Amino acid sequence: MRVMVKECVWEPLGDELVVVHDPREAFTLADPEGQIAALLDELSRGPATAEELSAAMTARGFATTVEDVRDGLAGLDSLGLVENADERWLGDPDADERHFSNLTFFGSFAGLHTSRAEFVRRLRDSHVLVLGAGGGGSSLVQCLAGLGVGALTLVDRDDIAPRNFARQFLYRNADIGRSKVDRAAEWVREYDPRIEVRAVDRWISGPEDLKDLTEGVHVVAGGLDGDPDANLWVNEAALRAGVPLVAGGMTRTQLVYFSVDPGRSACLRCDQSDLPDPDERSSAGVAHRLTRELQLANGLTGPMAMQVGSLVSYEVMRYLTGIEPPRAAGCRVVLDLRNGLIPVWQPFPRDPACPACALARS
Repeated sequence: MRVMVKECVWEPLGDELVVVHDPREAFTLADPEGQIAALLDELSRGPATAEELSAAMTARGFATTVEDVRDGLAGLDSLGLVENADERWLGDPDADERHFSNLTFFGSFAGLHTSRAEFVRRLRDSHVLVLGAGGGGSSLVQCLAGLGVGALTLVDRDDIAPRNFARQFLYRNADIGRSKVDRAAEWVREYDPRIEVRAVDRWISGPEDLKDLTEGVHVVAGGLDGDPDANLWVNEAALRAGVPLVAGGMTRTQLVYFSVDPGRSACLRCDQSDLPDPDERSSAGVAHRLTRELQLANGLTGPMAMQVGSLVSYEVMRYLTGIEPPRAAGCRVVLDLRNGLIPVWQPFPRDPACPACALARS
């Protein structure tokens, strides 16, 4: 393997070496003999193998074996300072140009054993089922297309109307009256013809309506309108298929997103387990019943729709690439408009007898 140092700068300070890669932090390393500085200097000359670095270090007067160099590289790797030089790019000039920013972004998570190119390949080999092409959904489609997700199945049963334009930027005035999902799929093809996209113009009225759509899918994302139990239908369908679910939306004054990791996290049905009975004659029971009956006009504006779409798509990316564990698995992340959109995590209670979770374990 050829190794190269990432974009960083360093400077000796007495017996120590100060190294900066990410402006948010600096590493201070003990380096009384200057070996780390010399190793970084050799790496800055260009990609090299451990054997080549060992020879170069020896020529500089350091008695350094190949194993010593490998140990040093492992230490630098643990700090996120080096990566596999041969896996910085995809190897296709057109693909490298298309994914330049994505490859640069994943460089922050790349190392000697997982490369930036591998993260992008995982996205290109992925299939996401997107439910809803409205407010948050239209933004989600754009984000996933930008990431280069290789296949998208888009589901919606609504037509484009002027009221959509405040928050749904896939659509134009000339599209009024057209099927949202057809136009969304057309947008994806125009944006990147290499993305395989399927449009499903369908009204979802229960989990069975999703059964034929989850085959070969890696993540289910988005949300459904029209019924208080719609998210529970999607929850059941995702658990039955054994694939993660990531969804989000807006209440009157809160943005919310969550995810379900089948077999690992609590699910939406678990979250229902400690809710008061809506028929219960108590303030909590009455409030729960009234909340379910509340009909909210859609107040999702452009900035909020983009926020929801980006949060959901980033969580989807975590599942698809493995750059880090999902941050919203088994919990609701709430961003309150009244307190500056500071995120608050609200874990779902885990119900050992949850019938939906049992679907994932069967």
